[in-house]
Amino acid sequence: MPNKLLLVAAENERMRGIVSQSSLTRGIVHRFVAGEQDHEVIAVARRLTGTGLRVTIDHLGEGTTTLEQAEGIRDTYLALLSSLHAADLAAAAEVSLKISALGGSLPAGGYDHAARLTHDVCAAAAAVGSTVTIDMEDHTTVDATLSILDELRTEFPWVGVALQACLRRTAADCRRLAHAGSRVRLVKGAYAEPASVAFVSKREVDDEFRRCLRILMEGDGYPMIATHDPKLIEYTLRLARDGGRGAEDYEFQMLYGIRENEQLRLAANGYRTRVYLPYGRDWYAYFMRRLAEKPANLLLLARSFKPGSAN
Repeated sequence: MPNKLLLVAAENERMRGIVSQSSLTRGIVHRFVAGEQDHEVIAVARRLTGTGLRVTIDHLGEGTTTLEQAEGIRDTYLALLSSLHAADLAAAAEVSLKISALGGSLPAGGYDHAARLTHDVCAAAAAVGSTVTIDMEDHTTVDATLSILDELRTEFPWVGVALQACLRRTAADCRRLAHAGSRVRLVKGAYAEPASVAFVSKREVDDEFRRCLRILMEGDGYPMIATHDPKLIEYTLRLARDGGRGAEDYEFQMLYGIRENEQLRLAANGYRTRVYLPYGRDWYAYFMRRLAEKPANLLLLARSFKPGSAN
């Protein structure tokens, strides 16, 4: 399970300032974040797709507090999709977005704003031949996220969504969404959730991931298996073989900067493999969650603060 102390640090404004403003952290941050500007992430996307991988691009930002900010993030996605089209990358690249970034957390009309702005991004993706997957956030956002998903799918049936295996409700959500045309990204979960709504031990989460994965793989939808765990990758391949799924009927997804050789190996062996590619100036919370998922990465951060280690 994620390191809870690091997850708390992800929400700490003082820590955000220390890490975000230090030039010493840039090297380790760039391992997980594909730059801050559109042209930087487009260059990384071009490099990755040139090796046979696919990408899903997330413009980082979860602290939207005004409608103006939310509309600005919508506009950023529209510009990104236009850039992907111009670079002839739209077929191999989609975008991922968070409802909170598009106004879902606003106290007045948040749901309606998020639904409208997400619709705008989906329309732009459809126009250039790309797709959209909605990221899942903490447990308090699940109902609103799935409701917006249902609305969007009446016009854009290909819209994907992430489900977190750590949540106790997720197996039921997987059953509901394991229908033809549905795209579901299954993740373990990267938020500090209470035991009342989530499984808390690593063993429980792994077992639940397998349970949810089996539901999706035995259903009629398109599972997107987001894991770096070799055992879960092999389990997925076994389920695919046993269920008669072809390589085009599901895909693996992995984070940028993690197990890159495995990403290339899977793609070279004919398995659809997509890299989750985050970019943007507001990278701190995402970065801390990556450290929380694998505390060994904290050693890399610590080394970056040693004298003489600046880039």
